[in-house]
Amino acid sequence: MLKLKLSALLFALLASMSLVVSAAEVSSKSASPGEPVQVATAAMVNLNTADAATLQRELLGVGQVKAEAIVAYREAHGDFASVDELLEVKGIGPAILEKNRDKLSIN
Repeated sequence: MLKLKLSALLFALLASMSLVVSAAEVSSKSASPGEPVQVATAAMVNLNTADAATLQRELLGVGQVKAEAIVAYREAHGDFASVDELLEVKGIGPAILEKNRDKLSIN
């Protein structure tokens, strides 16, 4: 029984060390000293054209129900005149708007 536990522990240790070494190799290949590092940029989300799936996927704090509410508001009231108009949608408050303001557009 003790031998089995030690074997399992040794296996877990070796597996985790393997992952650490693999991660170190990947990170050392991806950025050399003095080489510029590419930073991912957030995609802009157009409130007037995005579908519910896009809104749900791209916006923080927006699930399926809120995404569908945004689309329904747009269909009922026409295109958003400003990003701040998003506050008129039920379930969207100032906190959600501020978390997403940088990636929202209306044109």
